[in-house]
Amino acid sequence: MSFLKALTERYQKFVGTSESHRDEQLRTRYYKANFNQMFQSVEELLKADPSCRITSVSKEHGEISAEINRKVPSFMTVTVVTTKPFETAVDLHISTDRFSPAGINPILKNELVLFYQKIDRTHTYIGSGINGNV
Repeated sequence: MSFLKALTERYQKFVGTSESHRDEQLRTRYYKANFNQMFQSVEELLKADPSCRITSVSKEHGEISAEINRKVPSFMTVTVVTTKPFETAVDLHISTDRFSPAGINPILKNELVLFYQKIDRTHTYIGSGINGNV
């Protein structure tokens, strides 16, 4: 990655996971669970966190949105999608309005990684990336 690209990425105010993200930690994660189990777990994890406030729940679309009030106030959207029977993908997106002279992106990335770790404790992790095979 070029120096300029790395520098500009550091100051981006959003981070999201995707199937083929070049950063391994930010690839879509797959879990051995059905949609209802995973959706309920994600909702419970957000409710249990005192620094999170759920703002929107759309089970039909598989999305839960929440405000996070920590060191950097942010807004996170969790998307849950069933890919196969008992295989569910979870994607995370987070953004903020704040600015930091040192760059805000690493803090936002850390929030996503920590949330994935919470899910890892409650469900069997299958893999990440395209169809959990990477």
